[in-house]
Amino acid sequence: MNAPLPEHIRRALDTVTLDDKYSLDNGRAFMSGVQALVKLPMLQRQRDALQGKNTAGFISGYRGSPLGGYDQALWKAKKYLQAQNIVFQPGVNEELAATALWGTQQLGFAPKGSNKFDGVFGIWYGKGPGVDRCSDVFKHANMAGTTPWGGVLAVAGDDHVAKSSTAAHQSDHIFKACGTPVFFPSTVQEVLDLGLHAIAMSRFAGVWSGMKTIQEIVESSATAVIDPERVNIVLPEFDMPPGGVHIRWPDDALSQEARLFDYKWYAALAYVRANRLNHNVLATPHDRLGLIASGKAFNDTRQALLDLGLDDATCQRIGIRLHKVNVVWPLEAQLTRDFATGLQEILVIEEKRQVIEYQLKEELYNWRADVRPRVLGKFNEQEGDATQDGSFSGGGEWSMPNPSANTLLRANADLNPTLIAKAIAQRVLKLGVDADIQTRINAQLAIITAKEQAMKTTEVKADRMPWFCSGCPHNTSTKVPEGSRAMAGIGCHFMALWMDRSTSGFTQMGGEGVPWVGQQPFVNEQHVFANLGDGTYFHSGILAVRQSVAAGVNITYKILYNDAVAMTGGQPVGERPEGHSVLQIAQSMKAEGAARISIVTDEPEKYEGADVVSGVAVFHRDELDRIQREMREIKGCTVIIYDQTCATEKRRRRKRGTLVDPALRVFIHEAVCEGCGDCGVQSNCLSIEPLETEFGRKRAINQSTCNKDTSCLKGFCPSFVTVEGGTFRKSGPAKTRIERPTVALPEPNLPSLSTPWATVVAGVGGTGVITIGQLMGMAAHLEGKGIVTQDAAGLAQKGGATWSHVLIAQRQEDIRTTRVSLAAADLVMGSDPLVTAGKETLQRMRAGRTHVALNAHSTPTAAFVRNGNWQNPSEACIAEIAQVVGTEGLGMFDADRVATQVLGDSLFVNPMLLGFAWQKGWIPLGLDALMRAIELNAVAVEQNQTAFAWGRHCAAHGDAVQAMLAPAQVVQFHKPAGLDAVIERRVAFLTDYQNAAYAQRYLAVVQRVRAAETALHHTQLTDAVARNLFNLMAYKDEYEVARLHTNPTFLQKVKDMFEGDYTLNYHLAPPLLAQRNDKGELTKQKFGPWMQMGFQCLKHLKVLRGTVWDVFGYTEERRMERALIDQYIDTLDMVVAKLDPHHHALAIELARIPEQIKGFGHVKARHVAAARQKWETLKAQWSALS
Repeated sequence: MNAPLPEHIRRALDTVTLDDKYSLDNGRAFMSGVQALVKLPMLQRQRDALQGKNTAGFISGYRGSPLGGYDQALWKAKKYLQAQNIVFQPGVNEELAATALWGTQQLGFAPKGSNKFDGVFGIWYGKGPGVDRCSDVFKHANMAGTTPWGGVLAVAGDDHVAKSSTAAHQSDHIFKACGTPVFFPSTVQEVLDLGLHAIAMSRFAGVWSGMKTIQEIVESSATAVIDPERVNIVLPEFDMPPGGVHIRWPDDALSQEARLFDYKWYAALAYVRANRLNHNVLATPHDRLGLIASGKAFNDTRQALLDLGLDDATCQRIGIRLHKVNVVWPLEAQLTRDFATGLQEILVIEEKRQVIEYQLKEELYNWRADVRPRVLGKFNEQEGDATQDGSFSGGGEWSMPNPSANTLLRANADLNPTLIAKAIAQRVLKLGVDADIQTRINAQLAIITAKEQAMKTTEVKADRMPWFCSGCPHNTSTKVPEGSRAMAGIGCHFMALWMDRSTSGFTQMGGEGVPWVGQQPFVNEQHVFANLGDGTYFHSGILAVRQSVAAGVNITYKILYNDAVAMTGGQPVGERPEGHSVLQIAQSMKAEGAARISIVTDEPEKYEGADVVSGVAVFHRDELDRIQREMREIKGCTVIIYDQTCATEKRRRRKRGTLVDPALRVFIHEAVCEGCGDCGVQSNCLSIEPLETEFGRKRAINQSTCNKDTSCLKGFCPSFVTVEGGTFRKSGPAKTRIERPTVALPEPNLPSLSTPWATVVAGVGGTGVITIGQLMGMAAHLEGKGIVTQDAAGLAQKGGATWSHVLIAQRQEDIRTTRVSLAAADLVMGSDPLVTAGKETLQRMRAGRTHVALNAHSTPTAAFVRNGNWQNPSEACIAEIAQVVGTEGLGMFDADRVATQVLGDSLFVNPMLLGFAWQKGWIPLGLDALMRAIELNAVAVEQNQTAFAWGRHCAAHGDAVQAMLAPAQVVQFHKPAGLDAVIERRVAFLTDYQNAAYAQRYLAVVQRVRAAETALHHTQLTDAVARNLFNLMAYKDEYEVARLHTNPTFLQKVKDMFEGDYTLNYHLAPPLLAQRNDKGELTKQKFGPWMQMGFQCLKHLKVLRGTVWDVFGYTEERRMERALIDQYIDTLDMVVAKLDPHHHALAIELARIPEQIKGFGHVKARHVAAARQKWETLKAQWSALS
């Protein structure tokens, strides 16, 4: 029996809600750093009310990773914000948002009596590049000042490693240039606490306060204490100038500058000093080595010390002092002096370019050499730098031609506990420690070194590059005509750079296309296309169009209207609920002077009766290529507005019931499919996956990920069938397709928490990886445990690799960092073998410590879209994982297969994997808390809980579960059949295809080759001939397509997958009926269910195949197919005549030429042309043999 739950857990299970983070006035709540920024203004308003002041708040800015979800979180908390007089108005761009914030501090200039509040405090937010573009506003507003009960906090979202940005960025220096003090929180709790300090400083010193946030902090989640009186703010004694430091009118620029330089900065420093915002965390009077760090680097430093075996007591014993800087600029000198006094050496640990280090060196510059500590940071000491008394005589890194070879803590990219641990170890060992500590440090360094060496030799089996989502409009809209190129822009469509899209170049947000202004006068190229997202257009891109018009360059802007800002979560375009419409954009473009404007859309019918701008035509997206070819011939600036709603946003709206989910599914008839890949070429879609069959690789559509864009139907292939009406047989909320086993499940032995338990969840973006981290985080919160989760998504949400790091401890203060360190994972939950075997995940594993719960199924990567012969390396990945953790550390099952067959959707893989790991005893959380966390998540609750239960059964009774499942149906990897079986199967097929005589012709050729090869004691040539001659002889003409489409097996398969009233539609290009496009290629059209009758008649006419009565046989394609058979047999006769052991490999290569010949119509013709070139080359080589 289960032990009774402790009372505090039972109470939490009954009372905790997801809204606690906003609704509670006092208490504990699980929240992310972004959500803490939502709660912050509410706490400020409550604090003001406690002091008898009626204040209000104003929030404005512009989204961008890692603050991409801040605006959405604010919208969700609207009722709580309104209750505290807090207004959220997103900015058109960062600069204008900052200007609006500046306005809140100018309320005193309004007519007397018109102000409704005692003051308005403000929060500005923006990505690092947004800080850059706001420097003008920031400088003006900071010099002008704030109000005593207002104040402004500017929150910057920095991306130190350019994970979701076009450039790495660091806002510290631009804040400093604007004269804005910079706070850098290291935890979710500090986002609240330091946020209150920052606003208080802004009010006291009359400056704007800056707050630097990065992904590891603001996108982490933890339990935070909510209490408006938690932070004790001390206002220092400070001699203010006459009239104070606050904003006033009238005022002049030089007076503002004088107040800032002579008073406001020093008032801010007095505030830091009075509230001891920078302080020693570890200190004794006998310390020798000082470590000074802020933000994430402080967390990483604390973890690095633990990784070296140096806990707090040991640090104090050997003389390590640790100083935490919460305000990185300006660095308060008195607190810094107290930290530095008595030390021999200081190591400054900060990410990116030096901020603290240079200030520290300046503050210590005039100290006497015998008391001034050495200061190291980005660079190590040089030989000869130290004098006899231990001081430095060198000029630092600037005195060297190039100091990069002497790097200690790099300035580029980021830092991590491993890099910091190695730097600390070097300095500690150089200063000298006892033998026990030295042994301990060296042992830990050996683990780090061994892991780093192992990573150097680890071969990456495959990368999961971010890609357009299934059904993404950009799959079509970013194509350009042959002979043209496009300039890249900012947003999801930026990914076109690594796709086959003839897209290149650099630009910043809002500069799309403008590089061409500086290029066209100096090149012979006459025209380019430029991609411009609708969100960027509204932000500042309209000015780029204006510049191109003004410059008179020949350019076509493709304004990609997705009806949502897809990259950051689907926010409405135009910063207002009604959005910014295509017709409004068209009007603006006409006013700007565009030479021609066209609207291209997947739904042209919605513009019928609309007030379309005069001269603007609307076209179906199928005409995009023609329109682009016309546009590139027009002089001046032209505009195509490509209108199609974001696929991910469509999925969201369908789930919410705000958008009709069309009763439409696309299937590929695998027997008709040739595996040519044209459907992938046309759609660029990740949902088209490989299907391995007896007759080679075909294509199948992953119904779980398909977003019903249907652009794959443009693939020139008759295998596509659409099912309209009816419903897909998926399990409902309370049912599954297969009944769960009735056998009892044993209670697992859960891990203890003597040290924090470190988990990494690894998988594919957009499949629920981050949700699992959040479920574990909420469960830990419910149980009162310490918890930090940190998500790494960004671009990864677009089908790329993504991770969630989860750290669970008995107490919150036991967790030092937000990510799992090198070789420090206790559990890895891998929902994808490729991501789990990637270096980012493998480096966290260690044999004897790490358990891996792995889904054995791996979906294809984006590489398959471009390479139809791509091979899934999942088995090699599994072997790599097993080698790292040992077979005893690996638990594995095909969760994709179980989820699909039991619940009808592979999206339930992750909760199933969670149940599997929990049943194994690898998760230190109780079942009740996990189930309650799933309930609180409020998404497909019963199905997710059912998936969790099935995962438990897979862990405890895996064989029994596998026995209940049907054979895998989606991607099957067939074991090679024996040669006789291969031949017999194909003889039988060709008999059905035509007749026995036709099959005997095939068999005679194969036997002739086999007889010749038998003398060489090989079979590879015969096998190649058996397969490839069959492929040529079983060419899919109209009779064969009809025969396959009337096959009862396929019709029964569709029937098993659907229920209700549905119809089958076929997408064909009959040569006698189909129209041709402007390239002369046949185009497909839809035929209804009546086509089944046509197929039934047509299949019996196969007896006419190749005769004078075969009306289809006179087409160029059919003549080519028949000729290929004869030419191939002639080649085989040539090969057999000279076959010997020395030429065997070349013979096989010749025999395999038809593997390149796939597809229908013009697609097949292209493949034949390519194959013929190689064919002729190999034949020439064969003929030259002696």
